[in-house]
Amino acid sequence: MTVNQNNTTITYLRPAKGLAALNLRDLWDYRELIYFLTWRDIKVRYKQTILGFAWVILQPLIHTLVFTFLFGNLLNVDSNGVPYPIFAFVAILPWNYFASSLSRSSTTLVGSANLISKVFFPRMVIPMSGVISGLVDFAVSLVVLVVMMFIYNITPTLNTLYLPLFLLLAMLTALGFGLWLSALNVRFRDINHLVPFLVEIWKYITPVIYGSTLIPEKYRFLMGFNPMTGVVEGFRWALLGNNMTDVSAPGPIFAISVVITLVVLISGVIFFRNTERTFADII
Repeated sequence: MTVNQNNTTITYLRPAKGLAALNLRDLWDYRELIYFLTWRDIKVRYKQTILGFAWVILQPLIHTLVFTFLFGNLLNVDSNGVPYPIFAFVAILPWNYFASSLSRSSTTLVGSANLISKVFFPRMVIPMSGVISGLVDFAVSLVVLVVMMFIYNITPTLNTLYLPLFLLLAMLTALGFGLWLSALNVRFRDINHLVPFLVEIWKYITPVIYGSTLIPEKYRFLMGFNPMTGVVEGFRWALLGNNMTDVSAPGPIFAISVVITLVVLISGVIFFRNTERTFADII
């Protein structure tokens, strides 16, 4: 604030309050940095690998084969009228994106310690680049899914137009939890050990290998408190809706998942911004 007194200009510097204190505009100003960090992450991930991008195809296919043998054939898990391989792969696709994005975004700050301690920039661009870079893997796996749908003679419907909405929810969920975990990881390195365990447990409470219809209907809404339930069930509804014998739009579950994601994301942004000024000192 500037005040004129007796032809003298006095400027008072005061900290910003409310949303202005988050300086979210900085993310737009540093958009080129997000691009370069994203591209760097993609190149480093597959540098000096024998199979390269083939890992993107092999991982979900191997998961699908194992799940099909154990849960589709041996345990006869209900797949709602859809061949179990396609039923599982449609869920594995968004789950793998979320799991890898969460793992990268929660540990990238510590991995970029040299950069953080030497150069000023909004630290939030680092976990954001970890989430965005996963879209490349997702796109490759999506091509595999299209081929599988052709093999199983499953025709996409207009519901597929909602797919970007469910993918956006997965991105925001990964970013929200990633902001919390990455900021905590700077101070508590136990997070490096916690994240793989968290992701593994999270997979089994998300209807990836089974459908939400296995849960009694009166308790089914509780699954919405896991944001990835809305994502996974949304993908199945969008891609397989007309081919499943027991399916409906994931309205209530999706609505609860959206609310939980927004709470985690907004609180994560605030927590990250309030703690990032100390990153360079303790990283």
